[in-house]
Amino acid sequence: MRKFFIFAWRIISFPFRAIWWFISLPVKFSKQVYAFLTFEPEDRSISDAFSDTIQKPAALLDHLFALRKHLFRMLVGVSFGVILCATFTTQAIDFLSKPIGGIHALKAIDVTETVAVFMRVALFGGIAVALPYIAFEAWLFAAPGLSARSRRMGLLGIPLVGIFFVAGMAFSYFVLLPTALPFLLNFMGIETIPRPSSYINFVTGLLFWLGIAFEFPLVIYVLTLMGVVKPTFLAHNWRIAVLVIAILAAAITPTIDPVNMTLVMGPMVMLYFLSIGMSYLALIGRKQQKEKI
Repeated sequence: MRKFFIFAWRIISFPFRAIWWFISLPVKFSKQVYAFLTFEPEDRSISDAFSDTIQKPAALLDHLFALRKHLFRMLVGVSFGVILCATFTTQAIDFLSKPIGGIHALKAIDVTETVAVFMRVALFGGIAVALPYIAFEAWLFAAPGLSARSRRMGLLGIPLVGIFFVAGMAFSYFVLLPTALPFLLNFMGIETIPRPSSYINFVTGLLFWLGIAFEFPLVIYVLTLMGVVKPTFLAHNWRIAVLVIAILAAAITPTIDPVNMTLVMGPMVMLYFLSIGMSYLALIGRKQQKEKI
């Protein structure tokens, strides 16, 4: 009989308990988020963490399982981004083709060429759309090992991932392409009829890699917070960095003339020195956090 009354009470009180659960859910979630953002991990150097991992290899499995979970979520996010971008891919191809007169200026030769172009633009568009979420998953993976201040700064910097990436693509599209395409399409006085595969591969590759290059300051900032990179090392080796940037610019630049190479190299050099400044800011914040502790 007692079990019957308990069962009846659960049925009668279920709506009230469900309402209370929905009301208290945001409060519980807020407390969990606050606790996650404010707890301070044990301050250890990279060498100490590496030595502990060597001594206890089983501890590495937990990190590998966590990494696999976050990589799977990233893949899901990219998949949703690709599906979303697939509905606007034709318009995106037309937008990318505007520097040469629009999508009708492209002439396909192979039967499957347009399909491959469609899939490539949808894939790159999906990656670009999902990039902030990819950065968020990377932050979730690294956050337990960061200080509370670094964790909060990293979370606030996630929107900048998308902003910097879009800035790199905008620079490629509005500055680099208008100067490079006239040279390429009329080199030696020979008129070029662009194919969808060659043109879209060229444009998407240029936009994507320069967008990634614009993420360099944020990467340096995060690595400094983690203690992997020091600003003094970056400042002392700026000459080597400029040489490496020149090589990368030569590889990324679609033409062999020095004008377009300079257009690519200039922003990358500026981004490097911006990275040094952000690295110093991260180091100052790291030192202040240690002083408080």
